[in-house]
Amino acid sequence: MLVTATWILTPIIVASDRLYFDGGRLFRSGFFPLVVRLFRGQSQLSLNDIESVEVATVRTLRRGSTVRYRYSIEVNGNHHTFVFASGGKKFRQMAHALLPKIAEEKLDARAIELRDYLCDVKELRRQLSASGIPNDDVLDGMNDRTRERLRNARIVSSEEDDERAKMLAELGNRLRVAGRLRESAEAFRRALHLMPRNPWLLWQYARLLRSQASAFSDARLLSRASAALRLASLRGSDDPRLLARVGESFFEFGQPRRAAKMLRHALDLNRDSFRASTLLAEIALSEGKLAHVIHHYRDAASVATDAASARMARREADYYARLNDDDDYLSAELRRMNWLEGAGRVQQFSARVSFAALFIALAGSFVDQIVAGVGWAVASSSIIGWSGSLLLRKFLSRRRGMENAAP
Repeated sequence: MLVTATWILTPIIVASDRLYFDGGRLFRSGFFPLVVRLFRGQSQLSLNDIESVEVATVRTLRRGSTVRYRYSIEVNGNHHTFVFASGGKKFRQMAHALLPKIAEEKLDARAIELRDYLCDVKELRRQLSASGIPNDDVLDGMNDRTRERLRNARIVSSEEDDERAKMLAELGNRLRVAGRLRESAEAFRRALHLMPRNPWLLWQYARLLRSQASAFSDARLLSRASAALRLASLRGSDDPRLLARVGESFFEFGQPRRAAKMLRHALDLNRDSFRASTLLAEIALSEGKLAHVIHHYRDAASVATDAASARMARREADYYARLNDDDDYLSAELRRMNWLEGAGRVQQFSARVSFAALFIALAGSFVDQIVAGVGWAVASSSIIGWSGSLLLRKFLSRRRGMENAAP
């Protein structure tokens, strides 16, 4: 009965769960949000209360140099979290409606790319055809000599070079977001031939190289991406906004020291850079320097441009200050994090066991009823374990005694 109810209720919950944005607030509707609303009231998040937007990217399929990405956008604020994942036209509509309304300092680099370059496949094909860039099959079929001749070919200059370079850069970014990495590289090659000293273009090209290095497991491409970031920082050494994004990319590339150097340079140019201060706090946290974390978050709170950003920075500063000053609280939080990690492992293990047990139960019914009974028993126990670990993770995900901090 438990297994049957689970397989019936889960599709209903998934099918009815909808995230809505009415131009001023985010809220969910459906069976599960209705149950939650009966006990806790309606869960909603207004634009003014959004504190951060983070995007997680997962490669789901790779064919040649084309990669299929699945994007998951997480919107946080006022003790609420809303997550929606890519999967069609509705995702693009939500991203285009929501992300442009949020301040850029609250968006990570991937969120900015989705805001600016996420587009429909048909539109992308039309732009690719108009640009004259060969498709992926043609680029893959080129021999080394032809590819080298294209790389060294001189594009005829004209008065419209800058506009063409911007168009090629935009196309390259759109192709990268769509996972068409080889064609994106060709678009960036042509754009850099026209504007080789543009620092923002170099930064975008570095992020393409990082995507290629991750997709193809090529360490040389990662080295080239780091070199492109350093060149972008040299060419844009007087642009604090660019330096903050270069520092963020260095941190994403696993180079916290270079990231901190770029971010400190950005703060020297603009002391009011909220993004640079919060990123420096995250770098200090990764290195275990709690005093530096507190300092940078308090700096961020002092230069925040809205109440939500200031509230988030003060809350983080107060939390890490309490960790730094209260040994009992630190021990309790470490236990909570260990239990949270353990609950996550139990949930993953239970999910794998439940699927295997369901297969045994269904197949065992044709062999022996005892085997089928054991399969159903294990599947039911696994589902109970998965549900319990899910509830436990929900409970443990909140920091102890910090819900009402930093109003």
